[in-house]
Amino acid sequence: MQQLTEKDYKKILICLTLYISSLFAANTLGMKLMPFLLGTHLSVAVFSFPIVFIMTDIIGEVYGKKMAKNFVWAGIISIFLFLLYSFISMIMPWAEKSLWAKDGYNLVFGISVRFSIASLVAYALGEYQDVLSFFFFKKYTGDRYFWLRSNLSNLWSQLLDSTIFMFIAYLGIMPVRTILLIIIPWWAYKVFMGFLYTPLSYLGIRLLRGKNNNANYSSQNQNIL
Repeated sequence: MQQLTEKDYKKILICLTLYISSLFAANTLGMKLMPFLLGTHLSVAVFSFPIVFIMTDIIGEVYGKKMAKNFVWAGIISIFLFLLYSFISMIMPWAEKSLWAKDGYNLVFGISVRFSIASLVAYALGEYQDVLSFFFFKKYTGDRYFWLRSNLSNLWSQLLDSTIFMFIAYLGIMPVRTILLIIIPWWAYKVFMGFLYTPLSYLGIRLLRGKNNNANYSSQNQNIL
């Protein structure tokens, strides 16, 4: 097993920062919708959320499956802590001098328990399946065709993430047909953005591998952490 160097740890820390930042950007900024094609609407999270799934593919490709799973756990714990801090902040009393921000604050951070559960469950299952799918396809392609493995795993995991979130959040509130009509375009948008980000994935892999840019690098790191 190849040992991680100090440079490796620095690279992993930078990747984790990008990963967590993109995750929180998607969860907090994603409530904004922008008009899109044929009268549909698109969340601005479409720009940041694909980075979350792509990043685990990049880390898994270079440092192995266990490291990719560590990223998923870091995201789950971060979301849980953020929701906990949000709940505590919401129930604390307001000082009179800060009441001017109350309505906006409550609107942005007043996430219902149902939506919170939907977000956490969808992310955990979707990201975990993304890692499993990526390495499932790798059994058949070896270290070749990263773009294919990444996009195929993204195709499935994004569908799972979108479906779980929408049904937990809206089942019983909206008709099933309406929920499906929301899921399909949202899933397609995220997959498309993930495809557009593929060149960035190759750049990320190249930067992470550096001088160790060889086909056996990831297999040597399967047991890291």
